[in-house]
Amino acid sequence: MLEKIESNEILEKLPAHLKQYIKPQNYDDYTPINQAVWRYVMRKNVAYLSRVAHESYTKGLKQTGISIDSIPNMYGMNRILKEIGWAAVAVDGFIPPAAFMEFQAYNVLVIASDIRQLEHIEYTPAPDIIHEGAGHAPIIANPEYAEYLRRFGEIGCKAISSSHDYDIYEAIRELSILKEAEDTPAEKIAEVEKKVDELQSKDVKPSEMSQIRNLHWWTVEYGLIGTLENPKIYGAGLLSSIGESKSCLTDAVEKRPYTIEAAKQEFDITKPQPQLYVTPDFAHLSLVLEEFANKMALRRGGLSGIKKLIDSRNLGSIELSTGLQVSGNFSRVIEFEDRPAYFQTTGKTALSYREKELVGHGVQSHPEGFGSPVGKLKGINLAIEDMSPRDLKAYDIYEGKRVTLEFEGGILIEGEIITGTRNLQGKIILISFKDCSVTYDGETLFQPEWGRYDMAVGKEVVSAFAGPADHQSFDLITHQPSSTTIKSKKTQEKAELESLYESVRNIRNGENTKYSLEAAFDILKKYHPKDWLLAVEIYELAAEDDHRLQAEVRNHLEALRQRRPEIAHLITDGLEMAKQPVASS
Repeated sequence: MLEKIESNEILEKLPAHLKQYIKPQNYDDYTPINQAVWRYVMRKNVAYLSRVAHESYTKGLKQTGISIDSIPNMYGMNRILKEIGWAAVAVDGFIPPAAFMEFQAYNVLVIASDIRQLEHIEYTPAPDIIHEGAGHAPIIANPEYAEYLRRFGEIGCKAISSSHDYDIYEAIRELSILKEAEDTPAEKIAEVEKKVDELQSKDVKPSEMSQIRNLHWWTVEYGLIGTLENPKIYGAGLLSSIGESKSCLTDAVEKRPYTIEAAKQEFDITKPQPQLYVTPDFAHLSLVLEEFANKMALRRGGLSGIKKLIDSRNLGSIELSTGLQVSGNFSRVIEFEDRPAYFQTTGKTALSYREKELVGHGVQSHPEGFGSPVGKLKGINLAIEDMSPRDLKAYDIYEGKRVTLEFEGGILIEGEIITGTRNLQGKIILISFKDCSVTYDGETLFQPEWGRYDMAVGKEVVSAFAGPADHQSFDLITHQPSSTTIKSKKTQEKAELESLYESVRNIRNGENTKYSLEAAFDILKKYHPKDWLLAVEIYELAAEDDHRLQAEVRNHLEALRQRRPEIAHLITDGLEMAKQPVASS
C-alpha cells in the first residue's frame, strides 16, 4: 500500500496491522465541485478563524502546506509534514478508535480522504478531508500540542474497550456514511439513528475506551483554549465547521473549565454540541490526560484490570511484576482477598518481555490458552521473583526437582521442574514443568496429559491493557468494515454541472476552458437553477472586468436566496467573500 502514496520514514515504521487501514488518496477522483466546496470552506474559515482560532491555526496552515484554493494532495502534505516530525495517511471514513489513536502514537495524522457534498458544506457527521486536513493538520505544527496528540494516542490505544463500544462504533460509522450519501431514504436514516440512540442510551458501565474517547472529543475535536469569557478555537471539528465555528462562541453554548470530568460527558456526533470545554493552555491538556491514565488498568493492573479484559472480550495483555507479559483473550480470574490468584486465557496466547515475544512462547506454543497463579507461596514471605538462586534451591525450585507449590490463593502446582527463564536482571520470570497438575479447591486447571506446563512468575499484576504486548505475535490483518463510503452517483446532469465548475476553475487559473463565464452562467440558470456555489464563483470572477455579468449574477443569487432560505446565509457569505482579496495559500 505504501508504494501508492508519498511515504516518509515515519510511515515506513508503521506496523502492518495499521497499514491495513491505509488507502490511496486517488486525487483525480476529486471533482471540480469538490474543489469548489473546499475553496469556499477554506476562504470562509481562514478569514473568520484568523480572528477566533488559536494563533497556531493560521501559522500551521502555512507550515503544513494546506492550500486555500485546492484540496491538499497527500504527496505534498507528507513532504512538508516530515519537517515537523509527522506524516499523513488516507483512510476510508471512520476507523476503530484504538487504531486511530495508535496512528497518533506513531505521529501519523489519519485523513479521511473523501469530501463532503455541497449539500453538507457547513457540517457533516462523516470524517472528511476538510475536517482532517484543514482541521487537524494545521494545529499539529504547534510542538506542545503535537506532543499531546502523540501521547494521547500512545495511552489511548491501550485503553480497554467493550463489545458495546464496538457496536456503537459500527452504528455511528454506518449513520455517518448514510447521511453523507446522496438520496439515502429518510426512513433508512431514521432506522439507523434509532439504533444509535438505543445503543447510546443503554445503561452500561462506561469502558476506559469510551471515557478516553470523550476526552479526545472535548479536546482534539471540539476543544476551546483560553478563558471562559474569551476562548479561542483549536478543536478540529470546530475549525472545519463553518456553521459551528461561529455558534460555538455564542452564549447559547455553555463553556466549562476542562477537567477530568469531561471523560463522563457523552456526545452526539450528528448534532451541534450544547456545551464545550475550555483549557487554559495546551500544557493543561497533558495534565488531565495523565490524571486519567493514572486511573487506567494500564497503570493500576490488579484484579479490576483483568476483569476489564474479560469483559472486553477482545485481545488484551497483562504485565506481571517481573515484567512478563501475557497476551490473549482473558476468560477467567480466581480471586483471593481482592487480588488475582489465578488467570486464564482462551485460544491463542503469547508471552513477552518488554514488548518482545519470548522465544518458544508464541501462539504456536500456546494455541489453546494459558493459565497461571499470581502471588506468593503460602507460608513463605519471600516471593519467588525475589528469591536468590540460593533461596530457590532451598525451596527445591530447581531444575530436575519434583516440587509441590501451594500459593496463598489456594492454587496447588505439583510437577517436575524442567527449567526456568530469567530476565536481563537475572530474575526468574517463567518456570516450566513436566508431568504437572494444577488444581484449585478440587478443580483441575491443568493435567499432566496436556504436556508441558509453563508457570508465569509474578507476585502481582501491575498492568492490563488492550491489544498484544508484541504486535508481531498475532495476525492482526483482519479488519473488514461492515460498511464503506458510498460514492457520489454519476449522472449526465451532474457531469454537465461538473463541466461548468471545471470551466470556471480553469478561468480562475488562467487555463483553457470549455465555456466562457457568460456561457457557463447561461447554462447554469437554464439547467441547474438550484445550484448556488458556482454562481458565487462566477460573481467573484465577473467582478474583475464584467460588471454587467456581475449584476446579472447578483440578481440571480438574490432570487435564489428568496427561493432557498435554508442556504441564504451561505449565498450572503459568498457575496461578501467575493469582495475580499483572496488570501495567499
